Amino acid sequence: MTAELHFAVSQFLYQKSELCDRYDWDAYLELYDEDSEYHIPQWIDDHRYVEDPNQGLSYIYYADRSGLEDRVFRIRTGKAASATPLPRTQHSIQNVQVKTLPEGLIEAKVGWSTLYNRQGLEGCFYGHATYLLRPTAEGFRIRRQHTILLNDKIDSVLDFYHV
Repeated sequence: MTAELHFAVSQFLYQKSELCDRYDWDAYLELYDEDSEYHIPQWIDDHRYVEDPNQGLSYIYYADRSGLEDRVFRIRTGKAASATPLPRTQHSIQNVQVKTLPEGLIEAKVGWSTLYNRQGLEGCFYGHATYLLRPTAEGFRIRRQHTILLNDKIDSVLDFYHV
């Protein structure tokens, strides 16, 4: 792994955060491959979480990008009561670790936090995530996003735009 690759991956993840904060859903969705997996598992106990979405509960699981596309459609059409109005968010990425995998893909592990405000309620979600990235001529595409939510309590709606 080179410093240039680490920088490029970090910038890609910062861009993803900014696109979400700006509600630029078309550009946000373009960061994901059509068959990319998106998973936020639930905890089994204090130190174990569901690893296989077919064998346990998940906060969010999409086998491919169509799940994210559906959420964006519902937000845009006002059919997502839980997202009307959308919260204001501020995503932060920390401690980016990058590794090149033998098959040419890139693994990026990050710490993250998202501050949000919606209808007078302020809060923070935080955790860590592992991304599997596919290099492209333009940068990267997300093949898989596996996000671990470290909050013990969820006092509001939890949706893709919170992580």
